[in-house]
Amino acid sequence: MNPFWIVRTGRLLMRPVSAADLPGLRALKADPRVFAVMLGGVRTPMRTVEELAEEIGFWGRHGVGIWGVRHRVSGVFLGIAGFMDRPDGRGISLRFAFVPAEQGYGYASEAAGAALRFAHDRARLPRVVAVAREDNLASRQVLGGIGMREYDRFDRAGVPMLVFESLSEG
Repeated sequence: MNPFWIVRTGRLLMRPVSAADLPGLRALKADPRVFAVMLGGVRTPMRTVEELAEEIGFWGRHGVGIWGVRHRVSGVFLGIAGFMDRPDGRGISLRFAFVPAEQGYGYASEAAGAALRFAHDRARLPRVVAVAREDNLASRQVLGGIGMREYDRFDRAGVPMLVFESLSEG
């Protein structure tokens, strides 16, 4: 693993996802409280393994990807944050999801903010998008709180979706 890709914040250690994250990923992605509202919905254990392979490959191709987010002190798996291509062609998109028991502590904002800084400052991505359901106030607050701005909307299967973007200043 490229040490350039590791991100540390005050409370978090973010490393590109790997096989070591698989138990946490399987639990997170199978939890309907988290993934029922995500693009693609709840994942089967096999789909989670396939996505892990895709995510590892994405890191190699783009120098950005999905991090497994762990608590810096305890090492407990908290969730994921990072980037993947949007299947609708909107671009490289910021994604984040956290274990329900770990929600409400500001981890999503801390990880998403660190990921966005990495994307612009270290990976030199000029533009990052993010998509949230209009009724997902928590995700909208995270995205606005890290400086992303709403710039578009669309309808996905009858659900209003908001598109946010962040443009690098350099």
